[in-house]
Amino acid sequence: MPLRNYGVLAGRVVDSRAEGGSDSPHFQIRVEGGDTSFRVAVNVLSQESPSELLYLADQAFAHPMLAGLLQVPDGFTPLPSRVGSGALDFIRGNLFDHTAMRPMPATTPGPDNDLADALDHFVGRARNDPEARLFAFGERWRPEAGVRDKVFGFLPGNGVHDVHMNQGNSARFRRDDGVWQDGGLLLHFPGAQQWVAVFLAFQSQAWHTDDTTGHALTDVPRPGPDRRVRIVAALVNGPGPAPERETVTLLNTGTVDLDLSGWALLDAEARRMTLAGTALPAGEAARIRLTDPVQLGNHGGLLTLVDPAGLKVDGVAYTGEQAGDDGVTIVF
Repeated sequence: MPLRNYGVLAGRVVDSRAEGGSDSPHFQIRVEGGDTSFRVAVNVLSQESPSELLYLADQAFAHPMLAGLLQVPDGFTPLPSRVGSGALDFIRGNLFDHTAMRPMPATTPGPDNDLADALDHFVGRARNDPEARLFAFGERWRPEAGVRDKVFGFLPGNGVHDVHMNQGNSARFRRDDGVWQDGGLLLHFPGAQQWVAVFLAFQSQAWHTDDTTGHALTDVPRPGPDRRVRIVAALVNGPGPAPERETVTLLNTGTVDLDLSGWALLDAEARRMTLAGTALPAGEAARIRLTDPVQLGNHGGLLTLVDPAGLKVDGVAYTGEQAGDDGVTIVF
């Protein structure tokens, strides 16, 4: 079944430490969320082979969900596992390009060469910045009455785990699958006007999953979105009065001509516009006029391209600032 108590913890980082010598080591973070202490347990090693986690840190993270995240109060806030709730979904939320993730060893002798060091770099910076705020997405374990936290010793024990991708699992962990319930660490540094996003996944997880259950899809022709057709530009805020003219530009990055009949574009609410009779020669681009029901909001949104089998090929996100003035085309 999906995670039972998914949400986001917001607060100040006050301590952190890396574990070692365990079958399932974690990078531990103590967070003060309002008047409550929490421990965020971040996996740094998989229990399945390959054991190294996939890691990505985006130090200039921009996404339309950030505007709402700043309104989240300190402490743990439950989030419904659905689009538009503020929940994360690595596949449907167009948060990052999964091919940019790299496997990282959990702990290795020497400085700045393993996952624990990478996490400590960003978490340590937040710990030393009184204005910084951490947002940890994952599943909360309830306060353990009368039991001190086993790492930091505060009372009662309480925290957040599953701070990683939570869909497309192997059979052993399939029970945890779900959509719009992925974990992650987002750190806000107001003084630097910077967001840092840290995303983790297990190498055993799949990047094509069922839209309802989050289970890995079998017999798919490719392991993940291959971006053979790229969304390279969009006119979100067209000139003139509403409803404005909205367009999307697609680029065929391959060496083979494509017929995009049966492909579809999806917006942030998963509304679908099927492409009909769209030929896209190798290496060429096509500008496509968007029609109902797909809509691109001027305050930020998502746009996803899927093939006739419903498999994601590419996806982008844009903010309200990127949408810009009337007639400005966003280049992705």
